[in-house]
Amino acid sequence: MITRKLHRFALLSLLGLVAVASYAAGPQKFKYPADPRKVGANTEQIAQIDALLQSYVDQHKVSSVVGFVAKGGNVVYNRAFGWKDVENRIPATVDDYYVLMSQTKAITTVAFMKLVEQGKVSINDPVSKYFPGIPDTVVTKVNPDGTFETRPVKSPMTFVHLMSHTSGLGAGLAGQIRGARGGGPPAAGAATAPAAPPAGQRTGGVGAERYLRDSMQELAKRPLGFDPGTQYSYHVSTNMLAYMIERISGKSLREYVKETVLKPLGMNDTDWYYAPEALPRFVKAYRVANGKLEPNRNYAEGAVSQSQTYSEGALGLNGPITDYAKFCQMMLNKGEFNGHRILKRETVELMTTINRLPENSGAAPDMQFGLGFEIHKKKKPTPAVSDSSFAWGGMLGTQYIVDPENDMLVLYYQNTEGSGRTYPQFYELAYRLFNAAAPPARASK
Repeated sequence: MITRKLHRFALLSLLGLVAVASYAAGPQKFKYPADPRKVGANTEQIAQIDALLQSYVDQHKVSSVVGFVAKGGNVVYNRAFGWKDVENRIPATVDDYYVLMSQTKAITTVAFMKLVEQGKVSINDPVSKYFPGIPDTVVTKVNPDGTFETRPVKSPMTFVHLMSHTSGLGAGLAGQIRGARGGGPPAAGAATAPAAPPAGQRTGGVGAERYLRDSMQELAKRPLGFDPGTQYSYHVSTNMLAYMIERISGKSLREYVKETVLKPLGMNDTDWYYAPEALPRFVKAYRVANGKLEPNRNYAEGAVSQSQTYSEGALGLNGPITDYAKFCQMMLNKGEFNGHRILKRETVELMTTINRLPENSGAAPDMQFGLGFEIHKKKKPTPAVSDSSFAWGGMLGTQYIVDPENDMLVLYYQNTEGSGRTYPQFYELAYRLFNAAAPPARASK
């Protein structure tokens, strides 16, 4: 009798461990649509979110907008408002393609961390180990005639510096050198895209380069703007990281990212370039000028060409909100989704918990940054965001937040410049959806 009880106890314990492991892995598919009441959501708040997003359209702050909220893998909000094409009155849908701009950076960083897990590179390795041409001097003075003076770097650039935008590439006085001589990638931290992108959303060069390596090798001919790890200067570091992916993996960035991240996650509509028939899937980009919407550059036209060879890591991806939500859920699940493990749990934690910015880095007040993601321990878009959350966004108004403590994803997409910070209000209402007294059930695998 005692033996039977022990066997039964052992069996129950084993089943319990399996259940815990299953819970820890996180849902492998989204549940569409989830019954809001069954997952602890306040249905009255859904109507308030609808009203908020519709008001942005009515007030001409955006041409179109999509909101997505999931908790425990249960999708409780996934709705679109406005117009994919304002002039032709084509309604927006949740399946529309958006130009993601800097949301590309996090995907590039995750792809690089796959190489780290394979033992091909360490985050603390000097970049010069894989690219001997990387700058090892810092510019100290730029003369009126374009000549400049330099000194040796105090410490070499590492991959941590590339992933945290603290490399010094193209920054400060180094950007002035670029301006004096013309051509090459824009100075890091540039707030806007080039006046006439030669292909898609490229920031590399002036159109002559066919491959990412061309613009990165040109960039490497110039000194750094500061010692690596001492300041924050946004953007171009992720392009150099992408070039390092190509050098280390032996594959093009596009091929490697699709193979290791996009396809395993089922992000089948996300890409740098498409066949021409995909053009109608894109929302048109707009900008707000004097309180009115007007057409922006047609970024999508550069993305509908299978002949392009120039893909960069800092921007260029496009796709629907539901595709990127899969990437976010993978990060929320600590590296796994759609039955595929993209990263180890400890790798995700390394990327999203440790601040890599030095004090007085020049970043926004209280801003913290890990490897590829902003960390919201101090600076929060809305007070309800937990200390464990991390996020990033794109120049045309795409935003997302991953919140492990609340087991929650919030994504907000628009392709309108000049509309101001509209997403924090959406975040606030999204967090109000859930009743803390009634923990939601998790979506089944």
